[in-house]
Amino acid sequence: MHCVACQATIDPSDSWCAKCGLAVRRSDPDSERRFVTILRADVIDSTGLVAELEPEEAISRLEPALAAMRGAVRQFGGIVSKELGDGIAAVFGAPIADDNHAPLACHAALELVRRVGSLGDSDLQVRVGLHSGHVVAYMVASEFSKVYEIGGAAQHLAARLESAAEANQIYVSEACQKLADGHVRFEFLGGRTLRGFNQPLPVYRIVGASDLSSWRVRRARSVSRFVDRVTERALLSRAAGSVGVSRQTVLLLGDAGIGKSRLAHEFAQERKADGWRLVDAECSPNLQGAPFSTLKRLLLSLLEAAGKDPDGSGDPRSDLPPIQKSALDAVLDLPILEPEWNELEPHARGRAISDASCAVVEGLARRQRAVLLLEDLHWIDRASDTVVAAIASLQAPGLLVLLTSRPNGMPVWIARCRAEIVAMRPLDDDSGLAMLADMLGPSTANDDLKNRIISHTANVPLFIEEVCRGLRDSGTLRGQWGDLALMRPIDELGIPSSIQGVIAARLDRVSRQERSVLQIAAALGPRSSVAMLRKLVEFPVSSVEDCLAALDRAELLVRIDSELGDELEFRHEMVRQVTYDSMVEKVREEIHARILGTLESDETRADEPDTLCYHAVRAKDWHKAFVHGRSAGRKCLSRSAFADAANYFEIAMGSLDKTPMRVPREADAIDLRMEARSAFIASGQVAEWLDLGKEAERRADAIDDIGRKVAAMTVRAGAKNFYGAPVEAVAVNEEVVHLAEGWGNLGWLNLARYGLGQAYFLAGRYHEAERTVALAHAQLAGPEASAPIGTTPRYLLLLCCMMKSFTHTVMGEFDAAEQLQREAATIAAETNRPYDLAGAAYSGGWLMLGRGDAAAAAAILEDGFVLAQKHGIRLFVPVLACHLGIAYLEQGLFDRARGVLAEAREEAKAVGYTSAVLRSSIYLALATCRLGDVRAAQNMLREARNTARQQGFSGLEAEALFGEAVVTPASSAESRAAILASLRAAIAIASESGARPLQRKAEAMLTEVLGQGSELI
Repeated sequence: MHCVACQATIDPSDSWCAKCGLAVRRSDPDSERRFVTILRADVIDSTGLVAELEPEEAISRLEPALAAMRGAVRQFGGIVSKELGDGIAAVFGAPIADDNHAPLACHAALELVRRVGSLGDSDLQVRVGLHSGHVVAYMVASEFSKVYEIGGAAQHLAARLESAAEANQIYVSEACQKLADGHVRFEFLGGRTLRGFNQPLPVYRIVGASDLSSWRVRRARSVSRFVDRVTERALLSRAAGSVGVSRQTVLLLGDAGIGKSRLAHEFAQERKADGWRLVDAECSPNLQGAPFSTLKRLLLSLLEAAGKDPDGSGDPRSDLPPIQKSALDAVLDLPILEPEWNELEPHARGRAISDASCAVVEGLARRQRAVLLLEDLHWIDRASDTVVAAIASLQAPGLLVLLTSRPNGMPVWIARCRAEIVAMRPLDDDSGLAMLADMLGPSTANDDLKNRIISHTANVPLFIEEVCRGLRDSGTLRGQWGDLALMRPIDELGIPSSIQGVIAARLDRVSRQERSVLQIAAALGPRSSVAMLRKLVEFPVSSVEDCLAALDRAELLVRIDSELGDELEFRHEMVRQVTYDSMVEKVREEIHARILGTLESDETRADEPDTLCYHAVRAKDWHKAFVHGRSAGRKCLSRSAFADAANYFEIAMGSLDKTPMRVPREADAIDLRMEARSAFIASGQVAEWLDLGKEAERRADAIDDIGRKVAAMTVRAGAKNFYGAPVEAVAVNEEVVHLAEGWGNLGWLNLARYGLGQAYFLAGRYHEAERTVALAHAQLAGPEASAPIGTTPRYLLLLCCMMKSFTHTVMGEFDAAEQLQREAATIAAETNRPYDLAGAAYSGGWLMLGRGDAAAAAAILEDGFVLAQKHGIRLFVPVLACHLGIAYLEQGLFDRARGVLAEAREEAKAVGYTSAVLRSSIYLALATCRLGDVRAAQNMLREARNTARQQGFSGLEAEALFGEAVVTPASSAESRAAILASLRAAIAIASESGARPLQRKAEAMLTEVLGQGSELI
């Protein structure tokens, strides 16, 4: 018989193969012989690390490293076949075959070292061994588990390489190195004698790797001819032919490297040659969190295109109204001379920015047919997304909007703007061969190579081009493009099995100075200017020019045509990312610090806090990160970009906390949390809102600052109204009002009184709620209105009007409620802020429900709900949805009501809005009952009633009790008694709280039930 691993002849009586040591397996139908790569890794001197520790402590010490190892293996598609106490054995290429198993294993090894190194424990050091070879892979099943095992000499060689490796080093066999060459960078260490092997074996050390996952087209530069895409070009031509009568939007959708940008630019240039105007821009992954970064690029391109207008129409902004011109200047970070702009509320500014952008695009298309090309939508920033969606939906004849995106980042609005989606696919074999014939030449001597490349690249255009370039750069192919000769047999080519190896090999060939320039450019972003690089590079200008020329020739960092200046961009984004990731942390920090200092000294960049914040964080200059993060948060708030504002405020808070502990720092930390609360409130981050107040209060206590403590308690108390029980919320808010009255700060006192009134309302103490909120309302409506930091008197007055309107509606005082609702609506119309408009819609819908006009309520609430969802105002989404569901319920639209109420309840749970969870549950039960599921409705109402009673929501308890009476069938004496008990309890609570409408409904039903069965009195 033969060994299944090495095929050596073995005696049937032997238990082990004499040649490879594999245990003889005589009957195992699940065994497979595979060519794989094995990874072995362990913690160096693990015995010394845990020798003096208890078993539990030993596990805790080593487990972080083992978890990092497992994560790195799984990240690259490997399987951990065995854990060895202080290390692991893993396999790549089985049980599912993968022709890239060797490169994947090398990447996993590098990631493994990085992850363990990032744990922060300098004593945890690892070593790794890799080998590719034949193994027997099989599943070992026991009573408790199944383990994927591997056997054979290959695993022994991997283990010996691991043992020989130095701290945080990866040793690799020649077999693995040959398979992964080009994917990773190796250093040849010469022949090494390994235990158990008679002859020295060649050993390599991995020194670096790259991961290429994206491709960017540069303008007017390519070594390959554009081929095929006949179907896609026909679709684009048809769309272009229709722009004379209507607007057309086309999305090129496909994975990285598939050829989206190449097709888009080729087509756009054809249109430009036919007399079309071309406007192009791209989204940046570095600035995805920077509001309007994409829009700014698009506007600059629009202005550039307008400047080339042959009729000399000039700046398209000159035809805009002053406010719209100011809106574009704000995005372009230009000086704003219009005083009215500074008086606009954030929503009005956002609307002006959108309207102005659309107007400029329409104006250009009106004068000349235009292609607006926007690339890489998957990296668009949130603020620009809304404006681009509006542009893509324009009804402007003469305009073709051409977009590109990856499938996993396609914007949600694509369907709404009725874009035609063109799904990009790899080239077919004939087109791939035509592309190769153009680059390598028509000689049949290269046919085998061409077929190998076609098979290897799966006809992805980027991969084809880069593999060929790598072969030419390495000397495997020699000659000129279009006439290349193969210098070595195909079997010795060492063609990379993925594009990462090609990029890594090219990067390794640049000089130290060239790498320095490349690293600075990588830190700046996908595009940078020569002028900025000259300021940042620390060697003579002549050397800088030489480096740039060399990098341009290597097509790593290339010059592009731009009328805005002498600019550079990376060949594609992953070249930039690979370069950036290759830098050690200290080098990155130093480069970002230099960039930050240069940008801060440039007065034209002063209004770019988002960019400054990015570089400050990367430079770990925590004070500047705090300053610029706070400025970026304020900028986002002014534009109603609430989620972005919260993100920047979080960056500012985290950065400030990393500066030295001093009393002024703590005062800044408290004030920052008070200011940031508006962003967290609007975006529905209730738990974080509560934490802001708690943390600020703790810090105020620590520095004995009573004023800031009152402010912090006010914020915490307000969050308690959403996140806690009314009893607790009332107690905290009463304490806060008392302290605020003693402090004498009217702004915080007004907010504290509003919060207490809201707490009273939730507790069902409606008269007290009305009186308390009335005090704040009176001061805010007067000539000396005052509001705390982070808000305005008009906004706080709107909240007071809403709360008072709610209270009067619940008490049946509809005329008073309507007067307050009109005041709220007037304020919302003046500010035109989405938050204010949604709030006014909420109280307006509640009032219409109180008056019994469900249809009118639904119309108001639908508008508010759409507005809240559109602008990410999550705090209002669940309550608007809840009352919209109630309106549908009142109209007899039971299916629709159930769906909306269920959505409201889930959203309320997600936000942490306790009262909204209860209210939506009560009315969801009523809708469920009307749809025939009485038992489910009864259970929901019983649970809601008990929860409301336990937590002190007496008003909601009364509503739940009345709901129980409504859904309970009066089919027996026992059920009628339950109905009477529920109604009497609801009447008692409503009478005490002043909820007259509910009291009257319950009394009417009680009379009806008593009339049907007087014997139950």
